[in-house]
Amino acid sequence: MGIVIDPDECIGCESCVEICPDVFEMDADGEKALVIAEDSTADCVDEAIETCPNEAISK
Repeated sequence: MGIVIDPDECIGCESCVEICPDVFEMDADGEKALVIAEDSTADCVDEAIETCPNEAISK
């Protein structure tokens, strides 16, 4: 399934983008994070998941 962000839970805090910019980016409106590398195995993905205040990221 890969890395997924629940758009209903994402508050656009950008923490995942700051921690792991090769995997996450903000949408065109800058309101929600998007996954750009859903199959990434980068160590920063776990840190982004743990840092997300709304637990919107899963894998």
